[in-house]
Amino acid sequence: MKVILTENILSLGQIGQVVNVAPGYARNYLYPQGLALEATGRNVRELEHRKRMLAQKREQVRQEMLSLAGKLNQVKLTLRRKVVEEDKLYGSVTAVDIVGMLEEKGFDLARKSVQLDQPIKQLGEFSVPIRVDADVTANVSVVVEKEE
Repeated sequence: MKVILTENILSLGQIGQVVNVAPGYARNYLYPQGLALEATGRNVRELEHRKRMLAQKREQVRQEMLSLAGKLNQVKLTLRRKVVEEDKLYGSVTAVDIVGMLEEKGFDLARKSVQLDQPIKQLGEFSVPIRVDADVTANVSVVVEKEE
């Protein structure tokens, strides 16, 4: 019996795939759990329509994220911090600090989107990668200066 999967099932396949299963498995498990639909002509057409709509929406979101990444690439943040001997920072600049500065400039990002491997602990200019989407990354210029 052919069914269309509505959820990812490890032993069967991915969402949207048409797979062949035993009639009892479909009738007693997949249908009641909402994991599959019967592969009728109407359901297949509806699935194809949903796939097209999702692809359009995904492309629209991707374009918005590319636009946001372009704006973020032009941002230059200047942070002033206290320093101790030999121009080492008293404390450090973390992802939370960067997100806070970006929020002041009108960008609403999660702390997890800032891809900072180590906190910044010295003066200078740094390029910090910001993951805007799964495959879209922007680089924000962060300048750490000495506080007078």
